[in-house]
Amino acid sequence: MSFDSGPLDRYLSAAFGDDPAMAMDLRSAFTGSARDLADLMRRARCDANWEVAALRLKGLAATFGIIPLIELAEEAMAGAPGDPAVLREINKAIDALA
Repeated sequence: MSFDSGPLDRYLSAAFGDDPAMAMDLRSAFTGSARDLADLMRRARCDANWEVAALRLKGLAATFGIIPLIELAEEAMAGAPGDPAVLREINKAIDALA
């Protein structure tokens, strides 16, 4: 699965035009929030906490149209809570967007 930051770049460009500092701040806020949610998933001690964190990650990714991250969040919700393989892929996707 490849990670295309195009949707995020287009959103930032449309929102802030030629203000690279503002775009970088929003990108940083997005990736920070995504990392926080991935960390919540990693620390989840019950199925419900895993589901809620994955659903929030999906919603965050959907806000910016990041399809690969949406798909990974859906994979997490459909799979076993705490799946380390899906968590690795989620973190790789977030790193690719940073």
